[in-house]
Amino acid sequence: MLPRVADSLSFLYLDIVRIHQDDTGVRAEVTSDRRGTETVYLPTAALSCVLLGPGTSITARALATLARHGTTVLITGAGGVRCYAAALPDSLTTSWLERQTRAWVDDTQHVAVATAMYEKRFGHGTVPPGTNLAQLRGLEGQRVKAHYRLLAQQYKIGRFRRAYDPASWDTQDPVNLALSSANTCLYGIVHAAILALGCSPALGFVHNGNQQAFVYDIADLYKAELTIPLAFSLHSATNPEADARRSFRDGLRLFGLLPRIVTDIQQLLAPHTSYDGPDPEEQLVDLWDPISGAIPGGTNHAFDT
Repeated sequence: MLPRVADSLSFLYLDIVRIHQDDTGVRAEVTSDRRGTETVYLPTAALSCVLLGPGTSITARALATLARHGTTVLITGAGGVRCYAAALPDSLTTSWLERQTRAWVDDTQHVAVATAMYEKRFGHGTVPPGTNLAQLRGLEGQRVKAHYRLLAQQYKIGRFRRAYDPASWDTQDPVNLALSSANTCLYGIVHAAILALGCSPALGFVHNGNQQAFVYDIADLYKAELTIPLAFSLHSATNPEADARRSFRDGLRLFGLLPRIVTDIQQLLAPHTSYDGPDPEEQLVDLWDPISGAIPGGTNHAFDT
């Protein structure tokens, strides 16, 4: 369904640049006192997500080109921390949003999806049959603590305690700073994949009450494998936040994260369905019908007289 988002590059973070469209493509102009103005052309068709940080301006033509190529544009804080707004293509269908919504409002399906999310973290066949959601939460908490303890022993840094406090950001240790930075990048990529599928970032199954709830749900599937080990490897870094972003980006080339996100979301929302939908750029808007579900749009449905 989405070869573009699955095959494309992960993300590009830009700040203090001007982005505009010329006859060749979308370009970013970087101005500095030492080098003057430098121009970098962006591979718009190969990018899944562009994060625009502070000091960035973008023209309407450039934004339209990114949207036409299926690239999600996120407006973020410095270093990609916090997502304030998102612009996504209007060619998306609502097939997966409808599946997500049906599962979210139905209590039985909601629990089934949440359970499947926990089981994905543990690995197939490792959760005893009949384990309820409360037990899964407890098992997951124990697993994360054991993972922290093992990595702390491996890197000989003593006891580690996860802490995230924006009010005292500068007083946190390098591992916590690196983990927060890497997780923020992970959230941006997951957010882009969710929007590319046409799903809602707000309708979470494990997390609740936040516009990023589904983002947190999906991102939690990969933290133990990707961001947590990375953060502990930077325990002695002098600039752990920047090092985490660079290392995270480089590691994604081998990790193949975007195809996994797309596949995992589809398996979670439609576990017994092999989806082979129409090309989203060719599908017309349908009309809802209480009997058939959907009838073709773009058609005059007046009764013959």
